Amino acid sequence: MSFADYLLSGPSHLLRFLHAELAPYPGRFNSVLRCLLASGLIIVTSMALEVPWLALSLIVVFYVTQSNVVITRLVGTMFLLGSTLAIGSVILLLKFTFDYPLLRIVTACVLFFGSVYMMRITKLGVVFFLIAIVIIYVQSFVDQTDNAELLLRLALWVWVAVNYATALTLLINTLFLPAEPQLQLKAEIHRQLQAIDARLAYLLDGAGAPSLIGLPAVERGALALQKLLKFAMMRDARYRAEQIRKLAYIATVSRLYYAASELPLTLTSAVSEQVNALSDLRKACTALDSAVTLDQAFLLPVQIESGRGGIGIAPIQEMQNALQALADMETSPSPPQVPTVKESLIAEDAFSNPVYIQFSLKTLLAVLVSYVFYNAADWQGVHTIMLTCLIVASPSLGASAQKGMLRIGGALIGSALALFMVVFVIPHLDDVVGVLLMALPVIALGAWVSAGSERISYAGIQIMFTFALALLEQFGPTTDLTEIRDRMIGILLGVAVSTLVHASIWPEGEGNVLRRSLADLLRAIGKLLQPVHKYVAPTPPVPPGKQQLKVWAKLEQCKMLLSRVALEPSWEQSEHERLTLKAQTVLTQAREIMLAANALQSEMTTQLDHLPVEVRDGIFSIQEQTVITLDRYASDLVGNSCRRPPPISLSALEPSFASYVNAAPEKRDFTLFHLVDKIVRLLCSLPSWGGRVNTLASFRESYNHD
Repeated sequence: MSFADYLLSGPSHLLRFLHAELAPYPGRFNSVLRCLLASGLIIVTSMALEVPWLALSLIVVFYVTQSNVVITRLVGTMFLLGSTLAIGSVILLLKFTFDYPLLRIVTACVLFFGSVYMMRITKLGVVFFLIAIVIIYVQSFVDQTDNAELLLRLALWVWVAVNYATALTLLINTLFLPAEPQLQLKAEIHRQLQAIDARLAYLLDGAGAPSLIGLPAVERGALALQKLLKFAMMRDARYRAEQIRKLAYIATVSRLYYAASELPLTLTSAVSEQVNALSDLRKACTALDSAVTLDQAFLLPVQIESGRGGIGIAPIQEMQNALQALADMETSPSPPQVPTVKESLIAEDAFSNPVYIQFSLKTLLAVLVSYVFYNAADWQGVHTIMLTCLIVASPSLGASAQKGMLRIGGALIGSALALFMVVFVIPHLDDVVGVLLMALPVIALGAWVSAGSERISYAGIQIMFTFALALLEQFGPTTDLTEIRDRMIGILLGVAVSTLVHASIWPEGEGNVLRRSLADLLRAIGKLLQPVHKYVAPTPPVPPGKQQLKVWAKLEQCKMLLSRVALEPSWEQSEHERLTLKAQTVLTQAREIMLAANALQSEMTTQLDHLPVEVRDGIFSIQEQTVITLDRYASDLVGNSCRRPPPISLSALEPSFASYVNAAPEKRDFTLFHLVDKIVRLLCSLPSWGGRVNTLASFRESYNHD
C-alpha cells in the first residue's frame, strides 16, 4: 500500500505505516549524518560568502547523498553535467530572444518539450530534468525585470550554487563517511547469518527470548541483497567477473534466511540426530560468514553431510541442501560466464511509441496554463506552480498522484515548521550558530524521512526544501509570512493543474503493465512448483534459490505497481475499484502459493526417499497440473480475459497417502498432503477477470501498448 492508501484507511493504519517507514535500519543514521554534515558546511559557506540560492544548494545535497558511494558519484556526475547544460541553454536562450518575448516563450517551450521527452526515453533523465526545470524557472524572472545583466548573474549563480554543493557533497561522501556497496553487502549477509545463528541457538538450548524471523524481513533481506550485489558489481570489477558465484552466495543466504523463518519455535523431541544437525548447521553458517567476510571459498564442515536426511524437519533439511549445493559449486569447475549485455540508454520504442510525445505535450500544457495564470494574476509568490507541474509529472496517473500527495504533505510540514520558527525562534537569533541550531534539526528530520522507502522519501526532500525556501534564502532574518503562504498555494495549484491535465488528456494508466507483471510473477512461481525428480537425477538446490530471489523481486515490483494503480483517477470509480480489488486478490494469493510451493519443495526433498511410488508420482502429477494451470491463467491475464482455474482433484492421491501415513503414524503426518491441498485451493480460487476494461485510462493504455 502507498502513503495515500494508509492516509485514507484511518488513523490506526496511518500510525502503523509511519511507524514502519520511520523505523531505523542499518545505514539510515549514516545517511542522515552525511546529509547533516554537508548541509551544515554549505549553510556556513553560503552565509559567509553570500552565495545565493541556498535552498537549491541544500536540495542538491539531498539528491546527491545516496546509500553508497557508487550511486552518489553517479548522481553527482549527472548533476554537474545537467546543471552545466541547463545554464548554458538558458544563457543562449536569453542572448538571442531576450528582446523578443514571443520568440523567447516559443523557444523555451521547444527546449522544455525536448527536455521532457528526453527525460522520459533515456536513462539520464535527471540531466534533462535539470535542463527543463531551469529553463522554465528562469521564465518566472524574465517578466519581472528588463535588466539582462541581472538575469545573467542569477543564472551563473545558480550554476555556482548547484556545482559547489555537488562537489562538497561528493567530497564528504568519499572521504569522511564512505559507504562502499561491497562492505554493505558483506554487512547485510553477516546480519542475516547472525539472525539465522540466533534462531538455531534458541532451538538448541532455548536460552533467552526467541528471535523470530518474519516473512516481511525475509522479503526485505532478499531485495536488499540483490540491490547491493548490483551496486557492488558497478563498483568492483572483481564482482563483475564473479557475477555467477556472488549470485549463488546471496541466493544461498536468502534460502537459509527463509528456511530459518519456517523453523518450529521449539523441538518437540530433541533427539541426538536433530541436535547434531542443528550444531552442524551453526558451524556451517559460521564458516559461510567467515568465507564471505574474508573473500574466501566456502568449505562445508564434514559433519554436516552425516546429518543429512532422517531428522524429520523440512526447514533443517532445506538449509542443509542449500549449504551443500554452495559447497559443491565451489569445488566444481567454474561455470561459463554469462556475457554481459549492455543496455541501451534510450528506450527501444523511443521513436515509435506515441506515449512519450503525449506525455511531453501534457507536461508542457500544464506548465503553460500555470505560466498564464501566474502572469495574469501578477502573483510573484506562487512561482512554485510551474515547478510543481514538472516535478509531479510521472509516466502514470498513479505515480503522479502519489508524488503530488508526498509533495503536498512534505510542503505542509515544512511550511508549518517555518511558520513556527518565524514566530517563536527567529526573533531570538543573532548569529550563524543560532541559524544552524534552528535549521539542522529540520534538515535531520527531512534527511531521516528521505532515507526511507520510495513511499515516503520524496516527502523528506519537500520538508527540507520548503523550510529552506522560506527561511534561508536571504542573508538575514525573515519575517514575511506571505512567502510561506504563497509558495504553499503555488504547490497546491500546481498539483491540481498537473493532475487535471494528465487525467483529462491522453490519460496514461498502468493497468496493463500490472497485469503483465502479475502474469510474470505467476509464471515465476510456476517454476518453483516444478517437480523435483530426485529419483531420476538430483536437482541442484541452488537454482531454486536463485528462482526465489527472482520471485521476491517480481513480488515487490507488483506491489509497487498496484499501489500506483490504486491511486489512478478514473471516470468509472466502481469499475476501477473492482479491478484493483481483483489485482490485490491475485497478488495476495500468488504470495501464498509461493510460500506453500517453497514449503512443499522442502518437504519433498526431506521425504522423497521414503515415499511410495504411487504417492510420489501422484504429487508430481498434481505439481505438473498446477504449473500448466498457472501458465494458462497468466497467459489469459495478459489479455485481460481469464476465468477462474478449473478444480484439480486430489481424490487419486488421498487414499494412497492415507495408507502411507497409517503404516507408521508415529513418524509420519499429513503435512505433504495439506501443502498440496493448500496450493490447489489457492490456485483454483484465483478470481476471474472481465473481458473488457471500461476505464478511459486503461482503454488508452491498451491502444498505446497493443
